[in-house]
Amino acid sequence: MNRPIKILLVDDDYRNSMLLLRFIQAAGYETAYAGNGRIGLEMYEAFNPDLILLDINMPELDGFEMARIIREHDKKVIIFFLTDRTEKTDRLHGFSLKGNDYIPKPFYPEELLARISERFESMTTSRDVEYRLGDTLFRPNLSSLTFHGEPHALSVRQTEILLMLAENVGRIVERETILNEVWGDASYANSLALNVQITYIRRLLSDPRLSITSIKKKGYILSVSD
Repeated sequence: MNRPIKILLVDDDYRNSMLLLRFIQAAGYETAYAGNGRIGLEMYEAFNPDLILLDINMPELDGFEMARIIREHDKKVIIFFLTDRTEKTDRLHGFSLKGNDYIPKPFYPEELLARISERFESMTTSRDVEYRLGDTLFRPNLSSLTFHGEPHALSVRQTEILLMLAENVGRIVERETILNEVWGDASYANSLALNVQITYIRRLLSDPRLSITSIKKKGYILSVSD
């Protein structure tokens, strides 16, 4: 079964946020919630979302500052600003922080879902191809691995990493290349995150014919044995 896309909503309007979350969950997305930017940063680290829906006016840490902190080490996670601040200067500031969309409040939940769907559809349609790796079927468009009829779900980032390795079976894929493609830069924090994701991928590769070898300070090789 394909793993749902993970969405983190950060907004201090609890009542409306709960209504929006139920709407998003009904569409098949996995969600988490934080009521301010400080808690939002903690949830971002723990939940590892694919998309952050981010209000701007919040106590303790506003949305712009939260986005700025995240973008210092993560250029890949998608950020949608959801806000009643519609002045041109605010919108420009949001995009200067590498926000991917800026949606004025109030908005129709259906409109938000359409934008979310469009964003992730563009990420998956280009991967509508299957890879036979040993006795495992890797389907990037579904973020899934199937070994002897047993499916395993991958996150968006795990799919991107494994796709790079699957396209270069038996050849080294440099760490810096993976970091720049998946996270947007090769910072120390992202390097640690890559180590964690490789560990997760190895656990999901239950096929004994498959292995991922680490080449110290260089990169990784996906190998398929006879």
